[in-house]
Amino acid sequence: MRFSTALFARIGKWSKQFSNLPDRYIERAMEQVYWRNPKGIQYKPRAAHERKKFHFSVHRPWTMKFKEENHPGSQNPKVWLEPIKEWSHFRGDRVEILVGKDKGKQGFIKEIIEERNWVIVEGLNCKLEKIGEGVKGFTGVWIQTEKPLLVTTEISLVDPSDLKPTTFEWRYTEEGDRVRVSTRTGRIIPFPASMEETIDYKSKASYKEQPKDTMASIVSEITFKPELKTFEMDIMEKMGIEEDRIPAKTYWY
Repeated sequence: MRFSTALFARIGKWSKQFSNLPDRYIERAMEQVYWRNPKGIQYKPRAAHERKKFHFSVHRPWTMKFKEENHPGSQNPKVWLEPIKEWSHFRGDRVEILVGKDKGKQGFIKEIIEERNWVIVEGLNCKLEKIGEGVKGFTGVWIQTEKPLLVTTEISLVDPSDLKPTTFEWRYTEEGDRVRVSTRTGRIIPFPASMEETIDYKSKASYKEQPKDTMASIVSEITFKPELKTFEMDIMEKMGIEEDRIPAKTYWY
């Protein structure tokens, strides 16, 4: 089954896992509405000219490049891709390229774009591009840009035991942890430490709580214990109220 990129407009993973930005901020940055009712009681329905289908590329949804690619009135061709049920490649993973001029070379995943099943490998699969041409008195400059690769057919994870490409599967350890295991050697492919990196911290353990942050001790404190009783029964028990009334008989017929 194939789905268009319109079904991948939910960017919760993109915002939370890699940028550490709130979903509401990214949704607001992507909005393209020509007219909207003012705040307050709405007597008319919301404007019907809101853009809902976006074209995802290597640019993040909150950047100006993304807005240029999806400017009002633009029409981008549909990109058909097969959704991945469970994402298994992470930033910092060592992979081998299977296609192109860099076929057989190994590198580390630098960036992930789940909406297109893409990864960018650091220093590999590059293309020369000329920028700045056309400006008066400037002939432009050539830069080397890394191009994305499909995780399904164009890269393969590398087994850390012998540094050779391998297929893998998810398994559970005796402690109950879910890990990736090489199907060729049976060795565990560890998760890279850089997969936790965001714009706020290099790792969760090294993050320092800020003055406006809610303290971890407060967040982890258990303040509610579920019990098999209604709200009224709970209040009565805490206030020492006992029910001594006998309810009247009722009949289903």
